[in-house]
Amino acid sequence: MNEKLAHSVIIGSGFGGIGAAIRLRARGHKVTLIERLDQLGGRAQVFEKNGFRHDAGPTVITAPFMFEELFDLLGERMADHVNMVPVAPWYRFHFADGRAFDYGEDMDALRNEIGRFNSADISGYEKLLAASKAIFDVGFTQLADRPFLRFTDMIRQIPALMRLRSDRTVSQFVNRHITDPNIRKAFSIQPLLVGGNPFSTTSIYSLIHYLEREWGVHFCMGGTGALVRALEKLMQRHDIDIITGADVEKILMKDGRACGVRLADGTEISADNVVCNADPPTVYREMLPDDKRAKRPLPEALTQYSMGLYVLYFGTTKQYPDIAHHTIWMGKRFKGLLGDIFNRKKLAEDFSLYLHRPTATDPSFAPEGCDSFYVLCPVPNLQSGTDWSVEAPKLRDRIVSALDATILPDLKNTITADFWMDPTDFQRDYRATHGAGFSIAPIFRQSAWFRYKNRDPHIENLYFVGAGTHPGAGLPGVLSSAKALDRLFPVSAASSIPPQTRLNQAADITKDAAE
Repeated sequence: MNEKLAHSVIIGSGFGGIGAAIRLRARGHKVTLIERLDQLGGRAQVFEKNGFRHDAGPTVITAPFMFEELFDLLGERMADHVNMVPVAPWYRFHFADGRAFDYGEDMDALRNEIGRFNSADISGYEKLLAASKAIFDVGFTQLADRPFLRFTDMIRQIPALMRLRSDRTVSQFVNRHITDPNIRKAFSIQPLLVGGNPFSTTSIYSLIHYLEREWGVHFCMGGTGALVRALEKLMQRHDIDIITGADVEKILMKDGRACGVRLADGTEISADNVVCNADPPTVYREMLPDDKRAKRPLPEALTQYSMGLYVLYFGTTKQYPDIAHHTIWMGKRFKGLLGDIFNRKKLAEDFSLYLHRPTATDPSFAPEGCDSFYVLCPVPNLQSGTDWSVEAPKLRDRIVSALDATILPDLKNTITADFWMDPTDFQRDYRATHGAGFSIAPIFRQSAWFRYKNRDPHIENLYFVGAGTHPGAGLPGVLSSAKALDRLFPVSAASSIPPQTRLNQAADITKDAAE
């Protein structure tokens, strides 16, 4: 007798949702992927204006093997469909004192760069990297794709976490090894890439240093949007049903289990499992409004959310060849500015910026002789009460003026086709609670078991992937959250997963259950 395929419905098509769809399809499920926007990718949208193309969301790829795994699971090779290229330098920092610092793969060049600021920090960086590897070996290799469903899962890891001093912040971790103020800033910015304040984010996230060193920083030719399109075609070739332009209004329940979803137009889709790649607070507040049981140990009143994002997209009518692919433009303030953003919820007059110039690697992003840019400015989320209809155009002008006066001379005259997104857009387009760019903040008391679970604690067939659940935001994080499903779902007879991989995954599930 043929085995009936389990039907899994996935809400949201960010990389967590795409990863979940492919992994469940490989495990033999019938899969339906639902996206409320007109194109897949979640925050990884693509905008085009007047011949300029912009990746709207993630632009830094640090673990390309995790995308390779998705193609491998369905018997294909990523290299046949996308072209990943290394970026050099990984980042170029421009500090408020006018100095620049290139951070990249070449260790000799990096030592020379650090030595220009403080020669004593060369050995300090090597110690930092060794400490980062120790955290990586536990935090990423062992725990990133392990669902923390029970408190005992957390208890078992406490000795390792205490040994690695996970109670320290990223800033404290970096400052133990580095003394130069500018280099301290450069090596402390990683939490901002996942929505955290370096002065409060757990030092577990310092593993990003070693993750970058292990696999480098890459760019997908054609942009992150090209990667999304390649994954979309992969899913279509393997019979994953994709629905776009459809907003999920409610998760349907029957006898204490999720039994499907209702769309805003009234359409109902039945399911054996529901996987949410939507923001967990939004899911519980709007899609499961009648379920009052606790989903996390901490109440909503004590929950801290990540910062908001103001993203300015623009083209230039000339090229800026001295600007790297990834640039960090640092303002005069660091700790005080982050305090305004995260703690005081105040939109300050000053800022620090991340600039993405894809035309440094891929000229197709702009007309000939032009450049394409996106500038990301961390700002407070909507809990600040900021009136973005008033403040957004003012911030645009301040950013343009600052860049014009420093690294993009004459920008005021060369900028063209500009537009922006602010936290109100994140709330409207992505249903992000408080317009937060990365869901809840990555602080220690909101990590692992304390974060939203990969499986609901009360509804056994309701699952979560993406930035708000374990292990957290960033491409490696959301892809790891999808990989955690491998430990929660058995492999069916219709699976396309190779036999040895099935055995290894079955052993993982058995081990998790025994523990």
